[in-house]
Amino acid sequence: MSIETAVQKIWHYMLMHHPLQKSDAIFVLGNRDTRTAEYAAQLYLDGWAPVLLVAGSGSIHHDKPGHEQFIGSTEAEVFANIAIAMGVPKEVIIVENESQNTGQNYEFAIKKLKELGIDPKRMILVQKPYMERRAYATGKVWLPNIELIVTSPKIPFNEYPNEANSGEAVINTLVGDLQRIKEYPKKGFQIEQDIPKDVWGAYEYLIGQGYTQRLIRD
Repeated sequence: MSIETAVQKIWHYMLMHHPLQKSDAIFVLGNRDTRTAEYAAQLYLDGWAPVLLVAGSGSIHHDKPGHEQFIGSTEAEVFANIAIAMGVPKEVIIVENESQNTGQNYEFAIKKLKELGIDPKRMILVQKPYMERRAYATGKVWLPNIELIVTSPKIPFNEYPNEANSGEAVINTLVGDLQRIKEYPKKGFQIEQDIPKDVWGAYEYLIGQGYTQRLIRD
């Protein structure tokens, strides 16, 4: 096995390949990649849902590389401004700007929706490509009775790294997220999901190659 082969195995496993359907809301979870906001805004403009919900503070990450554009603001507010600049009406954007992790994205967003009297039956979730599966698995804990369609910007791994997400950082995050897919259900953070043997083998190979920066430490 090579690093490229191992990365591609995990990358494709993380993609859920859900077909888009008309929904009650588009929900962009907090992250540092503004391409997710651009993609979500285009989904709104294309008519997939009447409401755009953007979530995330991200302030706990402001000292990390790639967060420079969020300092002094929040992920949700930056995403909302991107959507407005692309032509999304401000009045259809719901901003949740206090959450600091994926679970809180859902927890605080649900509260926002309830306060506004919005009771969605189907939602489109938008995240980075390699976080699709984790976003879905966490969402089904918080929203078990809502149909969740997860999607992401259509960017292959070899084109994904940029100034905010280096290739090394993405590989480390892939490894860490796969570990969380396995471990977080035990903590109640995500639903259980099957991990194919070849995907787990790719994980173990990348661990052996030193991609351990994002692992959970006991």
